[in-house]
Amino acid sequence: MSVQHERHCSSVRCHSSFYYLCWVHSPPVIIIPVDLRVGLAVESSGRFKKFSKVYGPVFTVYFGLKPIVVLHGYEAVKEALIDHGEEFSGRGSFPVAEKVNKGLGILFSNGKRWKEIRRFSLMTLRNFGMGKRSIEDRVQEEARCLVEELRKTNASPCDPTFILGCAPCNVICSIVFHKRFDYKDQRFLNLMEKFNENLRLLSSPWIQVCNNFPALIDYLPGSHNTVLKNFAYVKNYVLERIKEHQESLDVNNPQDFIDCFLIKMEQEKHNQQSEFTIENLIATVTDVFGAGTETTSTTLRFGLLLLLKYPEVTAKVQEEIERVAGRNRSPCMQDRSHMPYTDAVVHEIQRYIDLIPTNLPHAVTCDVKFRNYLIPKGTTIIASLTSVLHNDKEFPNPEMFDPSHFLDKSGNFKKSDYFMPFSTGKRMCVGEGLARMELFLFLTTILQNFNLKSQVDPKDIDITPTANAFGRVPPLYQLCFIPV
Repeated sequence: MSVQHERHCSSVRCHSSFYYLCWVHSPPVIIIPVDLRVGLAVESSGRFKKFSKVYGPVFTVYFGLKPIVVLHGYEAVKEALIDHGEEFSGRGSFPVAEKVNKGLGILFSNGKRWKEIRRFSLMTLRNFGMGKRSIEDRVQEEARCLVEELRKTNASPCDPTFILGCAPCNVICSIVFHKRFDYKDQRFLNLMEKFNENLRLLSSPWIQVCNNFPALIDYLPGSHNTVLKNFAYVKNYVLERIKEHQESLDVNNPQDFIDCFLIKMEQEKHNQQSEFTIENLIATVTDVFGAGTETTSTTLRFGLLLLLKYPEVTAKVQEEIERVAGRNRSPCMQDRSHMPYTDAVVHEIQRYIDLIPTNLPHAVTCDVKFRNYLIPKGTTIIASLTSVLHNDKEFPNPEMFDPSHFLDKSGNFKKSDYFMPFSTGKRMCVGEGLARMELFLFLTTILQNFNLKSQVDPKDIDITPTANAFGRVPPLYQLCFIPV
């Protein structure tokens, strides 16, 4: 972004360093000293809130040498991502991820490629089953498998990280690969470990530095190399499954996402400009696989920690499950409309944990005049989801975990336009419907069958995230699943 610094720029002292504000034809500019760039990466949401109070809801921050426009608050985020959705639908720079997918797939692609792959993925996921089994059936079946696995802990203390990761991963596997794994399968556990480690590392200060100074990725050692190796492992696994599908493909009877993509490839084999290639299939499946596994499992893990912290909330959810579903059948999505408190708890878990605080980076697809600011084409945009999910007018005392944020005075479930954990607009999460279904069915099925017992007094449970940049990662903990 072209920004000329004027002599009369004002300065403001913040955290013992100077930030400079220049009023020009683009949003007010904050230049971050080198010593604070890592700190900003770690707690950017808090700093963005401070900046917005001084500079307003639209301002420019320099990360390294790169200008990034920050949108803070519901109105600015909605106006950009929804009202001007097409102009703000580009994917901003994320060098570590670009090193992996090279602009392919669905998460980090742009332009025609992104539109075609996203459209295909949405259609395939929505229509998945091809008349055979609904996605809800698959989630319910996996929820029952999860319960059986939790029974094997014999009410002993356990770290739920991998068990809770296996369930959503198996749902994605059934959709993408037409198979599920045993929870003790070592290849399966290896995949889970890669996803878990990558979310933690992508939320570390060093990865934020690499994203701001991409030249470091090729020349310095560090955890970014572990991220790249983990992604390479997953992509190799995906390629193996694709080769198996190519050998067994029945174009008249597609079994899963990969089959559907291979059929689309065959239909477009004479189109030299087709986006449906093996390379794009590998990248797309890796995106769907990763995004559909770790985000949901982390939310589940954080959710159970909150339910341990607030046993009175857990008790009310269990009372509602008992009244609506009883104990002799599995909870289903139709139950949700009759379980307003449980629905509110699931929403509040997502709102409170604020899993991806600054969203994935967007970019403007053309020169945009936004709130009287000129934002040049290609400029990276950060839409602060924290500023929406923790808005104190919509959600009084937003730093408190309180299901009443989604309940009216009569105890009925209350929707909120501010509920954006999956982002919003044209880049919102493709798997939102599946993720919301999994969270409701997995949590209700667990609480239908088990009481949760903490190893420490609930008031002493620490719910502070251990990582707090790209994603919020809950601390490790142990609990006992006591059969009801």
